[in-house]
Amino acid sequence: MLRQSPSSWPEIALKLAAAMPLERLHPSALAWVRDGGLASGRRWAAAFSGGADSLALLLLLWAHWPERRDRLVALHFNHRLRGRAAAADAAFCRRVCAGLGITLVAGSWETAFKGASEAEARTARFSFFQRELARRRITALWFGHQQDDIAETFFMRLARGSGTAGLAAPRPVQKMPAGRVHLRPLLTLTKKQVMDSLRQAGAVWREDASNESGDYFRNRIRRDVLPAWRTAAEARNALAGAALSRELLEEDDVALEAWLDALAPLTASGQMDVRGLAGKPRALLRRALHRWLGAQRAPGDLSRQGFEVLLAAVTRGAATRFSLGTSGFAVIRKGFLVFEKPPAFHRSRRRK
Repeated sequence: MLRQSPSSWPEIALKLAAAMPLERLHPSALAWVRDGGLASGRRWAAAFSGGADSLALLLLLWAHWPERRDRLVALHFNHRLRGRAAAADAAFCRRVCAGLGITLVAGSWETAFKGASEAEARTARFSFFQRELARRRITALWFGHQQDDIAETFFMRLARGSGTAGLAAPRPVQKMPAGRVHLRPLLTLTKKQVMDSLRQAGAVWREDASNESGDYFRNRIRRDVLPAWRTAAEARNALAGAALSRELLEEDDVALEAWLDALAPLTASGQMDVRGLAGKPRALLRRALHRWLGAQRAPGDLSRQGFEVLLAAVTRGAATRFSLGTSGFAVIRKGFLVFEKPPAFHRSRRRK
């Protein structure tokens, strides 16, 4: 791979921005910037692996919002699963950031192990992100996801039976705890469009050879499923169709959440008013139950089958006592769903 001088990156960024003007980026991400994202107290961070997507993202942030350059940080995480190639990724990221005058914060997975799963690697990466965001008081984290990622995520979530909230991922603007937000402005573009624009701007990037292996579910979807799906779609633009479906699913999900907010089924003490949900669509009851479980300090482990049984009890609204394992019970009493800890006698027996 060609090695570019750090001094060439500003020119490349400006060329890329000319090929990808603001109107080509996702309008929701742009609206977030317009409606307060440029406030003086806000700092931005960009997830930067060195691959084509994250490189395009970083270059566009630098070029389109020059007033943010001194408050923009790139976060690079080395999973330590690819040896010298991973070290070369980090070196490439350092050269790009040096050329742009951007601070690079690099971290690594100190407890990495051979055979780590996608979920374990992702958890390690996001733990690094959250630590750095908190330490540096950064509220906005940008990602380079694009339309191919939408399709990959859809098929992965479909395989595990996700509802609208899961199938609407990845979202262009995703509110997170502690007032943070994740932003994905490239969801209007395909992987090919991103790479073609980078080439035209004269950029090189890092390729992760492990993406071609079949070790991970996402890789198998990317390598085996998406090409066949796009071929089967023939003249239809399958990626654009998936992106549109994602938008519609997000609209439905937001509408249902707003409806549930208006009903306000949870009390300040964490109880749920089952009577106030009587006769409402099952989708609302399902969401209300998820909220109730999330409001409990120790709700226990509830299987999907157990959740459905409890949901059926909530739908009936009759008096119920349902075990949530060792943590306690879900109890419907006088029209309210409450969480009850097990009796002290049973708790003391478990500690022995």
